[in-house]
Order: sequence, then C-alpha cells, then structure tokens
Amino acid sequence: MSNMTLEGFNNSLQENRSQDMLVDFCRKHVLHGVPHVFDARENDYYDFRKKIAENFDINFHEVYITGSGKLGFSPFKNKIFDLDSDIDVAIISNDLFERLMWEINKFQLDLRLSRTTFDVHELKKYHDFLEYIAMGWLRPDKLPTSVKIKKIKNEWFDFFRDLSYGKSEVGNYKVAAGVFKSYQHFESYNISGFKVLQDKLKLQGNQL
Repeated sequence: MSNMTLEGFNNSLQENRSQDMLVDFCRKHVLHGVPHVFDARENDYYDFRKKIAENFDINFHEVYITGSGKLGFSPFKNKIFDLDSDIDVAIISNDLFERLMWEINKFQLDLRLSRTTFDVHELKKYHDFLEYIAMGWLRPDKLPTSVKIKKIKNEWFDFFRDLSYGKSEVGNYKVAAGVFKSYQHFESYNISGFKVLQDKLKLQGNQL
C-alpha cells in the first residue's frame, strides 16, 4: 500500500502533466497494489475478492477496490478515509457487463413499447444511468427505484449488503459496486477524473 498523503497525492498529480505520465500515475496509485482498507491483510483482500468473483462467476483478479478505500483518502472530496466512507468495488468483466446489459435490454424494449413509464424525475435518473453505460460503466445504484429488474435491483444489492458492516473481510463499512465493460474503460474513466482534478487544483493554486 502507498503511504502517500492526500497533500502529497495532489502535488504529485499536478507534476504528471503529459498523458503518458498521467497513465503511469493512475496505474501506480489507483489500479495497482493492496488497498488501504486491507493494509497488512493481503490474504483477507484475496478472500474478499474471491467471494465476489465466485458469486458472479468471474475471475478474482477482475475485482478491484477503488476510491478512498484504495488510497486512504478521496482527492475528489478532499476527505480522509474513515468509518463513514464506503468501500467502492469496481468489477472489470465484459462477461458480467453483458449479462446485466441483457436485463437492461429487455427493460428498454418494454419502455420503448410503453409497457413501462417514468415520471420526469425518474426519467432523468434513468438517463443518468445510461450516460454511465455509454462510458462502459454499469452502476446499479443509478437505476430509478421504479425499475423492477430482479437480477440487478434485488440480487445485486442483497449480495453487497451481505458484505457490508462487519459481514465480510473488509470490515465495518458499506460496500457498493459497479461493473466496467473492460480494463480500458476503467482506466480511461479514472484518468479522465484526474484530468478534471488537475484543472481544479491549478485553478485553486492560481487563486492563492
């Protein structure tokens, strides 16, 4: 696990200006290594990943922890990891992505045929969900509450609820997850976020 602080992370991020440098920075600090929440507990990290992998019939190395649970802080929220933080799981599996998308496809066909309707608020939420899909990231938490897709709404949340708050190796935290279509989608999403953060940090520096 990296011992980098939030301040050190932000300073290093601003120094990595070229695309190649930013890719290396992302891989080194976000995609590689044992997460902060599993510091000195590599075997527990393996068991946690294996539990998720077996549930969804994927390989354990397709399960990652991202966000503050990985780094020990959130550079986007400017917040240190604590007991109020969630454990964000990124599953990188084209097979699982396509399986869940098949459920979305069936729902979308019903919507197209007007067998399913939304109010304005839920329609906006569904469009937000589809925006993430376009980036290769399926986030069940973004689905409107009226979407009744058992495999996603019930089985998904029930499973991760059973891993949360002391019920698994990760500890007393809420566990949430989404599925990326590929490693490239996962990496490009993170790099895009870091570019936005770089601009924000530069603007803050200019205002001092």
